[in-house]
Amino acid sequence: MDFEKEYLDAVLVTGGLLFMFLYHLYLLYQYIHDVDATKTSIRYENEDKITWVQKILQGATDDAVRDNVNRGLGVISSNTSATMTLASISLTLCAVIGVWISSSTNKFFPLEMVYGNTSQSIICIKYLCLLSCFLLAFSFFVQSARHFVHSNYLLSTPGVMEEEDVKKVQKAVERGSIFWSLGLRALYFALNFMVWFFGPIPMFACSIVMVFILYCHDLRKDSKPSDNRKQG
Repeated sequence: MDFEKEYLDAVLVTGGLLFMFLYHLYLLYQYIHDVDATKTSIRYENEDKITWVQKILQGATDDAVRDNVNRGLGVISSNTSATMTLASISLTLCAVIGVWISSSTNKFFPLEMVYGNTSQSIICIKYLCLLSCFLLAFSFFVQSARHFVHSNYLLSTPGVMEEEDVKKVQKAVERGSIFWSLGLRALYFALNFMVWFFGPIPMFACSIVMVFILYCHDLRKDSKPSDNRKQG
């Protein structure tokens, strides 16, 4: 029985992570080949934001464009604030985990209730994996905020209605959205590693449930093209 418990982490944790990685590779493949923005929610939302930027910079008069730009700056500022909030939370959790690791009496969960490998080396690996995910999330959110701030500058530049300038704003907003999604994915993996502290069986079950939920959220059922959003 001890032999089985020791290797339970190697089998179930590896299987759960592999399941997550394979799903995200499949999602990446669908995203790359989703030219019409009909398969993945990420591509669909990014195309909506690109269309939003284009319509923000459209107007019959300069006053209308100025009002649209002011509303657009408010929206981007809200996204920047949300991104920096999650970045701050991720960095704070990194600091807490770092202090926890350095403590000689760290016990996240009673080891007697964990069915699996409870050696000190495995516990250190759990902390390091969790710390790595939060560090990745922090990095992604900071990059997202950087692109949103850059789009703020571009959007408020006089004479931004030129086609080349519009494409620059669209690219900055799209990149900010992509890094936002990557930061959320890092937090999803962090949740998995956090559940691992309760044992490899809950972690494996969490991976299966999370992939099912993400599948329902990431892949669109409506296969109609989104050309009608660009009208008007």
